[in-house]
Amino acid sequence: MAEITDQITIEELYHVHGDKFDLVWVAGKQGKHKIIVPETSRPIQPQGQADAPVAGETGKHAEPGGKPLIGYLNLIHPHQIQIIGGVELNYIEGLRDITRHDAVKQLFKNEPACIIIANGERVPAFLKRKCNEKDVPLFTSSVQSTTLADSLHYYLANLFADLITLHGVFMEVVSIGVLITGPSGIGKSELALELISRGHRLIADDAPQFSRITPDIVNGVCPEPLRDFLEVRGLGIINIRKLYGDTAIKNNKYLRLIVRLEPMSKEQMLKLDRLEGSYRTQNILGVDIAEITLPVAPGRNLAILVECAARNYGLRTGGYNSSEDFISQQQHNIDRRNRG
Repeated sequence: MAEITDQITIEELYHVHGDKFDLVWVAGKQGKHKIIVPETSRPIQPQGQADAPVAGETGKHAEPGGKPLIGYLNLIHPHQIQIIGGVELNYIEGLRDITRHDAVKQLFKNEPACIIIANGERVPAFLKRKCNEKDVPLFTSSVQSTTLADSLHYYLANLFADLITLHGVFMEVVSIGVLITGPSGIGKSELALELISRGHRLIADDAPQFSRITPDIVNGVCPEPLRDFLEVRGLGIINIRKLYGDTAIKNNKYLRLIVRLEPMSKEQMLKLDRLEGSYRTQNILGVDIAEITLPVAPGRNLAILVECAARNYGLRTGGYNSSEDFISQQQHNIDRRNRG
């Protein structure tokens, strides 16, 4: 079941990312409880059917509901977080008094959640007065406005994204995000441990959380209470970071491939497609993710098979299909013999 984070206050945003974005709170501190909320009037569109950006907006800053969360000064399509850089300040200060008064009035009429003066620009006295009067938090930041907008959008997009928890072990295998899933007790954790010993990295065991952050990207992370830990039957709970070092842990990764482990008899294995294997797709949060089923049977080295599956996925996404290449070569040999 997907979940959605409902809201975050300006005060919480400041405490979480104030140092990272070099935010200095200069006015409007009475508005610390103002809330940033996602626009939920329309559902997220399926892959390939994302809404077109609102005219005059940067597409990547537009939210699914049509109301952007972050952006530069725009009195026609306002933002919840208003970023003002040097260009915007020069524009405002270059207006005649009565025109500037109307522009500022329109800016605050839209009730921004907060205003950030970027690029280390000085804060106009009239803007500080107005923020104190309207209880709109006003910050300064030395960070460039474009970097600030992109970083804030990335953080809020992740915060407000649909969340889903899937059972399995999520790992980075040859730089590809791989979710290893299958029935309980089939050996997912033991396989993960072997992959870690071969130099691959653990992201989350048992309950990785996934969120859709763009129309075609699903990002996976580990819930805080489970971070660094892996449960292995017979060994109990082990700390991978303590055992293998920081390089054995990855904080997040885009989900690209699902490897499903299934116990199979010899009769079932004989029914598998020997050319194409068991490739298909699974829809996760509206995004089609490649999935392959690996039979679990005595004598099969699953760690090597998962590595191979990840490498083969990389080739397939690059346009190469080994089974098609094999068929083409066999057909070429047949045609050559027929001509001879």
